Amino acid sequence: MKGGARSFAWFVVAGVLGLVVDIVVLYLLAPLFGWYAARVLSFLSAATATWLVNRNYAFADAAPHSSLLREYLSYLTAMLGGAAVNYTVYVLTLHWLEGEWVAALGVALGSLSGLTVNFLSARYLVFKAHRGR
Repeated sequence: MKGGARSFAWFVVAGVLGLVVDIVVLYLLAPLFGWYAARVLSFLSAATATWLVNRNYAFADAAPHSSLLREYLSYLTAMLGGAAVNYTVYVLTLHWLEGEWVAALGVALGSLSGLTVNFLSARYLVFKAHRGR
């Protein structure tokens, strides 16, 4: 698999892992914080999990950052566009549908909706690939 396709494949793997983390944390925290605040916390948990996979696999050929903390904060900042799309779809799903698993569906639909925005942000803003390889 060539660079871009390989990166995207690993990005999707990270996304699936993030989806699982997101849903598990959401359902654990919702009784304490409610569906909306818990979703913010679950997204941060998922973003942390995806950052770890993306930095080590999807964008392993990226130029190194000066520090892990700076890279992590840069990643979270870059994911805000996708997070806005993701959260909007999640909220709309909660408002339009009912049922025990509607929150999980909202997370999944939101994740799919933010996928392209997040991939492009990660690839071009956070993990800038070395040129000429």
